[in-house]
Amino acid sequence: MLFWLVLLFIAVPLAELYVILVAARSIGTLETIGLLILVSVVGAWMVKAQGLAVLWRVRNKLAEGQMPGRELVDGALVLLAGGLMLTPGFATDAVGLLLLFPPTRLAIRPFVIRRFRHRTAYFGPRRRGTQTIHDVDGD
Repeated sequence: MLFWLVLLFIAVPLAELYVILVAARSIGTLETIGLLILVSVVGAWMVKAQGLAVLWRVRNKLAEGQMPGRELVDGALVLLAGGLMLTPGFATDAVGLLLLFPPTRLAIRPFVIRRFRHRTAYFGPRRRGTQTIHDVDGD
C-alpha cells in the first residue's frame, strides 16, 4: 500500500510536471497552458455527458427491476475519469479521456468486475452446513 501512495503522491506529479515542461519547450508555454485548459474543458463536458448517460442507464435498469451492476461499474469509471481530469497534466488527462469513451470502458469493465469480486468475495454470504454466515468484520 505504501508503494501505491508514494507512486500516487510523488511519482505521478513529477511525471506530469516533466511532460508539461517537455510540451512547453516543444510548442511554447502559452500553447501548453491553452492546451491544458482546452483538454480540461472538453473533459468536463465529456464527464457530464457520460455521467448523465450512465445515470440514464442505471435508472432504466432499476425501472425494469434489474440490478444495474455493469452500469454502476461504468459510473465508477466515469467518476475516476472525472477525478483524473481534475488533476492538471497531460498523462492523467489522457487516461481520464480514455475512461470516458464507452468502447474503452467496455474493454476495462471485465477487469474491474473481476478485481471487485476478488476483493469483496470475503465479505459476501457463505454457507456452512445449513446456516448462512455473513462475514462483515472478518471473524
